[in-house]
Amino acid sequence: MASTAKTISISLSLPDNPPPLVSLKTQVPSPDFYLRFRNQNPKLTRLGLSVTSPNNRIRTLSTIRASTASVMEASSKEKALPQIVEVDLGNRSYPIYIGSGLLDQPELLQKHVHGKRVLVVTNSTVAPLYLDKVVDALTRGNPNVTVDSVILPDGEKYKNMETLMKVFDKAIESRLDRRCTFVALGGGVIGDMCGFAAASFLRGVNFIQIPTTVMAQVDSSVGGKTGINHPLGKNLIGAFYQPQCVLIDTDTLNTLPDRELASGLAEVIKYGLIRDAVFFEWQEKNMKALIARDPSAMAYAIKRSCENKAEVVSLDEKESGLRATLNLGHTFGHAIETGFGYGVWLHGEAVAAGTVMAVDMSYRLGWIDDQLVKRIHNILQQAKLPTAPPDTMTVEMFKSVMAVDKKVADGLLRLILLKGPLGNCVFTGDYDRKALEDTLRAFCKS
Repeated sequence: MASTAKTISISLSLPDNPPPLVSLKTQVPSPDFYLRFRNQNPKLTRLGLSVTSPNNRIRTLSTIRASTASVMEASSKEKALPQIVEVDLGNRSYPIYIGSGLLDQPELLQKHVHGKRVLVVTNSTVAPLYLDKVVDALTRGNPNVTVDSVILPDGEKYKNMETLMKVFDKAIESRLDRRCTFVALGGGVIGDMCGFAAASFLRGVNFIQIPTTVMAQVDSSVGGKTGINHPLGKNLIGAFYQPQCVLIDTDTLNTLPDRELASGLAEVIKYGLIRDAVFFEWQEKNMKALIARDPSAMAYAIKRSCENKAEVVSLDEKESGLRATLNLGHTFGHAIETGFGYGVWLHGEAVAAGTVMAVDMSYRLGWIDDQLVKRIHNILQQAKLPTAPPDTMTVEMFKSVMAVDKKVADGLLRLILLKGPLGNCVFTGDYDRKALEDTLRAFCKS
């Protein structure tokens, strides 16, 4: 269709319904233009299109005929493009793909697999749900790739050297070489162990993260922290080792238990408290939607969390300062996990209680006001997260575990505490020890 007009008016109407369905004016750079629309009416086979120039001298009336079935079929097959957050680490930069149905887009995974051998590391809970789908995504139209898998027991209590050896056993038995790729399919435990295995096997092979929990999607899969627990402390053995990509298919959250979902929200809340006040205020208004698994709310929370994490990691990959602030509540929380038993409380549950303790200490130091303390309590309660440690935790249990925390430097325990208005924090060892003692005694019976 052609016209010499630079400004045109477009009107769409049904043949039996003279009033236009759509009417708009637009600028066109050339005489030719195109319209594309999706037919939502199964009975609709014709559309009237009128184009009028500003001086009304040119008027073209046309009827467009199309097969409704074919239009609807074509639109249903269209793939939604993922949102992409980039982790900027120079020549080790990588994308985080976020979206629904991404495991049905094999090209996303395949372009990050450089060799012909892949080892998928997953657990006994996730494997029945998504292992076949991931294998298909890795091999569809790609017959040269061979996929092996190792299925580990599920749970934080298995995040240890004995379980890690099962990954190495499978890799060696399968005769994988340095061009192989490890794929972590699961939550934070699987991601941490698979990443550590990839960092260590043959002194380093490529790996990909496919996180299936909120906790892993918003935090642990991004940034290259990998490792295992020790009986004396959490995550004390590990390495910084970045993946080739992180693929977050939000559909995997459909099978996530409510308790696991709430656990992951503890990390989402953290980002708002330490550096993103606007995000925290959004959470206060949308926590019910997140708990109800509203797709748009959850997608935004994941993307914004990944953006925060990616920015921090890009500035401080090895946690020399800024990245440590991402551990708000973790020093207290890790003590709960270690002292109470790995896996008894979920990581996010322990972090939530630890956050309340860090907030309490910040308030005792006079660094935040009581209104912020109340807001933090409220949002954690809305997220159905604990706001105090287990009754069995004692002051001495906290102190003994915190003494070997990774943030101890020259014998000094450094903590992440809130200071100033919402969205501000400090990573410091310069605080009144009495405030720490008072906080521990306020939350422990002995």
